[in-house]
Amino acid sequence: MSIHQMAAFADTATQLHPLVFPSAQVQPISLYGGDSEIYGQGEQAGALYQIEFGAVRLYRLLADGRRQISAFHLAGEVFGFESGDTHHFFAEAICATGLRVIRPAHGADLSRQLLPLALKGLVRAQEHLLVLGRQSALERVAAFMLDMAERQGGLETFDLPMSRTDIGDYLGLTIETVSRIISQLRARGIIRLKTLRTVELLKPNALRDISE
Repeated sequence: MSIHQMAAFADTATQLHPLVFPSAQVQPISLYGGDSEIYGQGEQAGALYQIEFGAVRLYRLLADGRRQISAFHLAGEVFGFESGDTHHFFAEAICATGLRVIRPAHGADLSRQLLPLALKGLVRAQEHLLVLGRQSALERVAAFMLDMAERQGGLETFDLPMSRTDIGDYLGLTIETVSRIISQLRARGIIRLKTLRTVELLKPNALRDISE
């Protein structure tokens, strides 16, 4: 099964079987300020988190102290699914974020609900590896821009809630390189920054050509 087939299956499965757990304890929305920790690496897992608004980053600290961001999660998405009993990454709110915590009932058979989440996580991880495998920084940033646009409804105007440093730590680039590439895309008339964090795609096909 290809990565695109898995993505389509995960989306269909989620639509057919929404995130509803038998006897699940759904807590009121919890609010987190920017850069607030939601859970830490090595902490006990078990709950799932659905983003009502805002954005979240998942990351690890490398042995030399550098940070490697493995994923961004946006409004409407679910995170916190683990293969074991503990979290493998830190989770932090990027900006003001509201989360709904879902705690499944003990002993409940969740395989039907968790399979789509597991597939989505696998697809996202594979897509991230494909982005990191791009030869040039320009290709990586272009692919990242398209991914952010698609995950926010495929609109030509979308938000980047994360900082340039966050983007660099996700793409394996320096903040200077990220800023330079964004400036290049602006100069070529491919994107426009309506605000510091709001991007408009002026030539989406050109961006796709760069990313491929």
